[in-house]
Amino acid sequence: MAVTIRLFGKEAQFSTGHWQCEDDGVLAMLDALADPRARTPDAESEHALYCAGRFGGAVWAQGEWRAAALPEPELTVEDFAMRATPRQERGTGGWLSWARRKP
Repeated sequence: MAVTIRLFGKEAQFSTGHWQCEDDGVLAMLDALADPRARTPDAESEHALYCAGRFGGAVWAQGEWRAAALPEPELTVEDFAMRATPRQERGTGGWLSWARRKP
């Protein structure tokens, strides 16, 4: 059973791992996220909901359009943030330590 979503005023259907849409731009965006493993009705619905939420669209469900919620982020800033490391005390040796200002 195909799942219908609406993005940027254009409708697209997802069925058996493939997107169908009349607008080439929307189709290209959805094809980039297409999940060919989504073959069951539940998996199709879940994938369509993810894509609609990712692009700020709506899903046709139970006879009405419902805004899709944003999906959880796959990566966060904390995954890449550098840990703060204590600085080494100045003047504890090293090249040209004699040229540094003495406290």
